[in-house]
Amino acid sequence: MNVALGIGGGIAAYKAAELARALIERGFTVQPVMTAAAEEFVRPLTFAALTGRKVITSLFSAGSPEETLSSAIEHIRVAQENHIFVIAPATADLIGRLAHGLADDFLTTMYLAFTGPVLLAPAMNTNMWNHPATQENLRILRARGHMIIDPGEGELACGMVGPGRLAEPELIANAVASLRNRPPLRRDLEGEVVLITAGPTQEPLDAVRYISNRSSGKMGYAIASAAVARGARVILISGPVSVPEPGGVETVHVKTALEMRKAVIDRMEEATIIVKAAAVADYHRSDPPKQKVKKTAARLSLELDPTPDILAEVGRKKGDRLLVGFAAETENLAEEARRKLDSKHCDMIVGNLVSQEDSGFESDNNEVLLVLRTGETIPVSRAPKTEIAQRILDEVLRVRLALHATT
Repeated sequence: MNVALGIGGGIAAYKAAELARALIERGFTVQPVMTAAAEEFVRPLTFAALTGRKVITSLFSAGSPEETLSSAIEHIRVAQENHIFVIAPATADLIGRLAHGLADDFLTTMYLAFTGPVLLAPAMNTNMWNHPATQENLRILRARGHMIIDPGEGELACGMVGPGRLAEPELIANAVASLRNRPPLRRDLEGEVVLITAGPTQEPLDAVRYISNRSSGKMGYAIASAAVARGARVILISGPVSVPEPGGVETVHVKTALEMRKAVIDRMEEATIIVKAAAVADYHRSDPPKQKVKKTAARLSLELDPTPDILAEVGRKKGDRLLVGFAAETENLAEEARRKLDSKHCDMIVGNLVSQEDSGFESDNNEVLLVLRTGETIPVSRAPKTEIAQRILDEVLRVRLALHATT
């Protein structure tokens, strides 16, 4: 399978050489495409030696008129010959140009001509990464169905410490490999209204303290982005998270379990598919003090009441809507997921062991078990949450088709 490797102009461009090697080790044929800025950091000869392919660096050839004419349409040929387009590092400038369709070099013109899966691995200064313009551009690209491998955190070349480092080449190569068998993105959710809950809830203990959990919201947000890209109208009901809002999604922000319940019940009539990915707190203080409780030397006991079981209530009221619940467990995953499927009247449970490292809560990756109303149990191996989201939606459509066939 052919992969076009776009290399943007940043200090992380040297890591793209490691990525090229990792892709070749996984059986890909790699076509390097470098921006002019990338050539300031790494010579094209490096990628030519690693891949055995001519490195494309310019939109036009400096050769004969015939060669110039041929090069003028080469971006179309390369777009057609390659199955996956990965850009690493994707600089803030490149991300902005891709988001807004600005094409003035080979890489960006090829992007507009490319119709397969696109994966972006950003790398930049922390302040540039956090800037609202960059985050808005990323929302646009996620809404198109592109996979974004978020940068890692650490010390950057500029001396700052924070998010912005290019993800490890092995992680990027694994994400590319996960796209190997993905069919072309379909608009198979057009006409659907998908209601998704995401993130944690925060249950006040007093005016300044609260109970919560480690949910980052990344899984629910990935499902929202994937559903929009596949043509759905998406209502995202989100607890407090730091994940950028997906483009094209109507987001309702809540904090507590009671607020989330109200938002879900108010909006569920609009939905044809409901995905309850939020990690709602199980207990809350029903009448928290309005002021901060002062610390003393005495031991403090709290009385907590159960929060509303939103999933069970939706299961009772769902009608012919398809309902997907989540089960975050630390043991007995299959048994607990099946129990929850039956007791909450769900059509699918997405179960994951949150005790595993680099999976589930707070991670960009997930490894899940899909337990279906049809009786099937489908393990999905570890992959980026953006890829897991697509698999969940694939199974949602298949389950609904199977259930309709039996009615």
